Amino acid sequence: MYTVRKASLHDAAGIAHVHVDSWRSTYKDLVRKQDLDQETSYENRKVFWETILKKHYKNQILYVGVNDQNQVVGFISGGAERSKKFDYDGEIYAVYILEPYQGFGLGKALLNAFMKEALQLGYQSVLVWVLTANPSGKFYEYFGAKPIEAEEITIGEGTYEETAFGWPQIHKNPSV
Repeated sequence: MYTVRKASLHDAAGIAHVHVDSWRSTYKDLVRKQDLDQETSYENRKVFWETILKKHYKNQILYVGVNDQNQVVGFISGGAERSKKFDYDGEIYAVYILEPYQGFGLGKALLNAFMKEALQLGYQSVLVWVLTANPSGKFYEYFGAKPIEAEEITIGEGTYEETAFGWPQIHKNPSV
């Protein structure tokens, strides 16, 4: 049904498609429509992902899940923890899966690929930010992440709360 592999430049449009469509479906009841509309443009996301994939950022991790037709249906990206506020060295920046492909193990497979590479790159700990109202926080807890802290963020013109979940020692993560 799907395969997980490292992303390449030719995946940028597919990643952008998943990013935008997943944002719209995941956050439709959590984020005001006008705020979502400001953040979800296929062309802007395509340029964003092309830039990421062209630059080959040091210690950047990016995997895609593809279906039997080699279409991108999910992805995970991350690298160094960006805020420097926490005692974590790695961070998952984004995990998105198209709605029809959710619930079949693709999220676990993407998380597993991410954690394995994070360990290879020398990361010891990883965190991920999730909108607090998003039930997907339970996914991370199921795989051993613990809530760390909540803070407010801005999406479009709205203010929303998000929670950081973390794995303080990823070598002990049961999914790896």
